[in-house]
Amino acid sequence: MKKAASILILIICMTSCNSEKKHNPIEGTWRLISAETTEKDSTFSTFNPKTKMIKIINETHFAFFNHDLVNGKDSTNAVFFGGGGKYTLKDSVYTENLEYFNNRQWENGKFEFVVKVKNDTLTQKGVEKVEKLGIDRIITEKYVREK
Repeated sequence: MKKAASILILIICMTSCNSEKKHNPIEGTWRLISAETTEKDSTFSTFNPKTKMIKIINETHFAFFNHDLVNGKDSTNAVFFGGGGKYTLKDSVYTENLEYFNNRQWENGKFEFVVKVKNDTLTQKGVEKVEKLGIDRIITEKYVREK
């Protein structure tokens, strides 16, 4: 009887250890490598090689930070912005709920993107719309996973 109970406990332990959480491919730290915006009939690059932007995505939240690479000391050279909040992911639809941002007029915005991960590249495309600022555009961003 003791041997049967031991085997049963071993089986329960093994099956509970194997019940892994489903891997979320967008979780991680990502560095922006390209960005473009489409407004009306015009598409143009918005990627600035003089700055570095990263996006950090965990199980429930995202955050992004962008700063200049030349350690700008004055308002003409210094660049920094950041924001974050909660997100949802359903299939390939990634929705950011921007709770924090240094430009407060963007806060509480909801931005929906279609995301795709291929190898170490994350692509997101969707609409940025902030009515009070007159912003209504499609953005496409590509990120590479930071190691």
